[in-house]
Amino acid sequence: MNLCVTPAGGHRGWLDFEGTRHPCALGPAGIRDNKREGDGATPRGSFPLRRVLYRADRVSRPDSGLPVSEIGARDGWCDAPDDPAYNQQVPLPHTASAENLWRDDGVYDLLVVVGYNDAPVVGGRGSAIFLHVASPEFGPTEGCVALEIGALQAIVARLAPGDTIETRTS
Repeated sequence: MNLCVTPAGGHRGWLDFEGTRHPCALGPAGIRDNKREGDGATPRGSFPLRRVLYRADRVSRPDSGLPVSEIGARDGWCDAPDDPAYNQQVPLPHTASAENLWRDDGVYDLLVVVGYNDAPVVGGRGSAIFLHVASPEFGPTEGCVALEIGALQAIVARLAPGDTIETRTS
């Protein structure tokens, strides 16, 4: 199964999935080739969907064909390009910069890890690219693709190994 994301202007986009179109939020720089750490761009290309993470204190364990794991209060994702754990889940505190996955704003209550820059990992090419819950106003992401939680839950329930997300510039 393939999810397809196209821009709709600015940081807004559309995610097409099984004949249904969902509004989504993208990075403020839109969809770009040559993603770099911190550039605010959503990477262009086709990427495997790796696994699902969720906060059990906020959402029920999702049914999915992908591997599913709980997010804990000490879970993070390394975003330091020179660190050996760059673009990987790490325990917090971490010796280098790492984003906290246990967030107060709810955007990581449910997320799908996108297989971007992970096989192999290249320092500085971008990290922590997820399909996750959108903010209430569909504000820009740091480079991820964000959906309304109901749409994300419906998509997660249909995912299986081998599924991909494709981000296009048109």
